[in-house]
Amino acid sequence: MRYLIKNGLVVNAANSQKADVLVANGKISAVGNNINPGNNTMVINAGGMYLFPGAIDPHVHMHLKTAAGFSSDDFFSGSRAALLGGTTTLIDFVTPGKGEPLCEALRKRKEEAKTAVTDYSFHVSPVEWRDTIPFEIKECIEKEGITSFKVYMAYKESIGLEDDDLERVMRAVARAGGMVTIHCEEGDAIDDLRNRFYIEGKREPKYHPLSRPPEAEADAVEKAIKMAGRTGCPLYIVHVSSALSLKHIAEARQRGQKVYAETCPQYLLLDDSVYDAPFEQSAPFVLSPPLRKKEDNRQLWNALNSGVLQTTGTDHCSFTMEQKRLGLFDFRKIANGAGGVEHRLGLLYTYGVLQNRFDLNRLVAITATNAAKIFGLYPQKGIIRPGSDADIVIWNPDSKHTISAKTHHMHCDSDIYEGFEIKGEARYVFLRGELVVTDGRLHKERSNGKLLKREKICESTPRI
Repeated sequence: MRYLIKNGLVVNAANSQKADVLVANGKISAVGNNINPGNNTMVINAGGMYLFPGAIDPHVHMHLKTAAGFSSDDFFSGSRAALLGGTTTLIDFVTPGKGEPLCEALRKRKEEAKTAVTDYSFHVSPVEWRDTIPFEIKECIEKEGITSFKVYMAYKESIGLEDDDLERVMRAVARAGGMVTIHCEEGDAIDDLRNRFYIEGKREPKYHPLSRPPEAEADAVEKAIKMAGRTGCPLYIVHVSSALSLKHIAEARQRGQKVYAETCPQYLLLDDSVYDAPFEQSAPFVLSPPLRKKEDNRQLWNALNSGVLQTTGTDHCSFTMEQKRLGLFDFRKIANGAGGVEHRLGLLYTYGVLQNRFDLNRLVAITATNAAKIFGLYPQKGIIRPGSDADIVIWNPDSKHTISAKTHHMHCDSDIYEGFEIKGEARYVFLRGELVVTDGRLHKERSNGKLLKREKICESTPRI
């Protein structure tokens, strides 16, 4: 089926224009005026609406195995919620077992992801150092098109790396032409605080943020940036939550170092006052890093607009309240994470664009274009122009709704954005030229997603 989308405002990261868009054979065929639609073409009138490139969420965890069981969204339910919110591409994670080759873990993860209705890719996590790791990293890049490798400075009892091993991984990734994505929190300091609070009988959710102070993030950010500089490794810092971290990121970028960073809507819109409530109300907000202060919110918004931060993810990792209650008497055991993949575009449009924190072009940059460039998907993804994949969101700015766990599409019985009023909605969503969403309805409850191969980071990543 061919589509001609007429009368909409085409919004890319660099510019906006009133234009028609022709979609044919899965691609954007033409952008302009007076386009001849040809035969067998469905015409959609997008008058008064915006056309955005399909959003890319570079940080999600679907079907993640944890001590509380698998996270409550699998690849189907999570990607369905993403599509309904205007996100057409997800980048999830591969976490091997100890001793398991990276490509073997990737093979298993690809099988789990086959039910996805969005396009998708992965970051692969070296969770230990072995002499074969450099070969395995190179194999992921050259044979599988996986170019980013996630490492953790926290969670050292399971998947985190000691500093020496972290630097070895960075050096191997740099030599292979990839990028390290990194969870920056000083794991040893955090573990000491967590255990001290427990011993002192301080076991409620309010001790979660106190055990993971902003200094633990900022110190880890500074250390990771120095390591990346020594090894020549491009670095992507996930879920920046603290204003203290921004100074180190800004200084590195001013030096010309390839350092990129994301934040998430929860760190823009929520603050640590939520942890003062009883368990049932506060446990949904237990995620890492924790929520910070209102001043952190303000500075993170500014950093998104100024370019110190380049992207937004969601760190989507949903759990049911039954799973959260495993930590009823020990905050360390509360299932760690929250959902959000469905809400990102609406939240950033409503509380970013409509509150004059940034414009529509910046919205597209931080939700689609920059992630596509950083992770080797551009210009296949992240832009509306001839030759690119026809991933298009037709955004109706006049729609209104209130977020609720009773009506969201994520497989979770709570919602950290409960009660937030949203203006605008993804009226139509196209994935590779197929109309997959109309008026909040997913057309096909089946796998339509495609595993993406990406370009080598060191060779292709433009300056952002």
